[in-house]
Amino acid sequence: MTAPPPGPFVLGRLPRIEFGPGTFAKVPAIVAAHGSRALLVTGGRSLARSGRRDALLEGLVAAGVTPLAEATVVGEPSPALVDGIVAAHRGAGVDVVLGVGGGSVLDAAKAVAGLLLTGTRIADHLEGLAGSTPWPGPSVPFVAVPTTAGTGSEATRNAVISERGPAGWKRSFRDERLVAADAVVDPDLLAGLGPVSIATNGMDALTQLLEAYVSLRATPVTDALALSGLEAARDGLLAWHADPEGPGAPLARARMAYASLLSGICLAHAGLGAVHGLASPLGAQYPVPHGGACGATLAAVTAANVQALEAREPGSPALGRYAVLGRLLALVPATTPDDQARAALVTTLAEWTRRLDVPGLAAYGIDDAAIPALVADARGSSMRTNPIVLTDDELAGILRASR
Repeated sequence: MTAPPPGPFVLGRLPRIEFGPGTFAKVPAIVAAHGSRALLVTGGRSLARSGRRDALLEGLVAAGVTPLAEATVVGEPSPALVDGIVAAHRGAGVDVVLGVGGGSVLDAAKAVAGLLLTGTRIADHLEGLAGSTPWPGPSVPFVAVPTTAGTGSEATRNAVISERGPAGWKRSFRDERLVAADAVVDPDLLAGLGPVSIATNGMDALTQLLEAYVSLRATPVTDALALSGLEAARDGLLAWHADPEGPGAPLARARMAYASLLSGICLAHAGLGAVHGLASPLGAQYPVPHGGACGATLAAVTAANVQALEAREPGSPALGRYAVLGRLLALVPATTPDDQARAALVTTLAEWTRRLDVPGLAAYGIDDAAIPALVADARGSSMRTNPIVLTDDELAGILRASR
């Protein structure tokens, strides 16, 4: 029997990707290919603590690159932070922006690269923000070097910008021209991460892969990448979390670096779902780390999606996809009936959340009184690719179950 032909799809821009242990040494030459004046954006601590900051700066100089003053990012980037970095360096003749850090650092660096030449503010171009206008471009070349395994920002076309508080929000600065020119993914840079970072970042990557696979915009390409990434996360995340510096850690780190990279490619091309729809207001209105929001709600969202699909859209192909995920992640036999495979998936996700010590939403002060405002602000772009439209009552039930 021959397979049916694949449906139409679009594969957008990707960075040139260098993946593997030791690839960090290639960063100076990669940066030099884009120009001689580099703005370095980092998290300010991990790079210096690892002992790699001095070697990087020396390597840049040896490659003929003048490193400009280092810009540091602490926490999720806000409009004020991005605009401040841009204002400080707009007239400095920056040829290339080098971001080295976690997802927030890479998002900030991506946004800075996009605004250095335009003379506009980040708020001018954020999706869903009143008065926003199309970004004119162009972007300064951006080189992305992740030091965590979770967001996949090194491969995405958007930067997530946050304004925290009771009326807080998260919005994306999104354009295919913002995609990094180069991404250097070195699993060695993940050494030293503690169990909390491993868990929260890992649950973000896992969620992005899972949601992209059941997304309404999934394609044959994203399907293949998502399943490969999920297999790597299945074999890497729990093992790395249990023994971050043990003999099996280098392999586990490589698996999670790979899973995170693929999760970024998948989310950029297939979209996400209700977990990320809820994570946006959770992180904006409360001090919930993004990966923590994903980890706290993933099992409950999966259960709610499956239940809603079985009740209202029993012919949906997403039900078969959830069964595939159950067999892959829960390691149940291939002959397991679909409904049992889906149930095994929900059970496995809940068990992983427990083993990773991901706190429930109550740990961040989220009570029943908080739920209506969270639900009201959860209908962003991620919800549009969820495999079924969930009601407000169903979203509220997910939040209660995730506490």
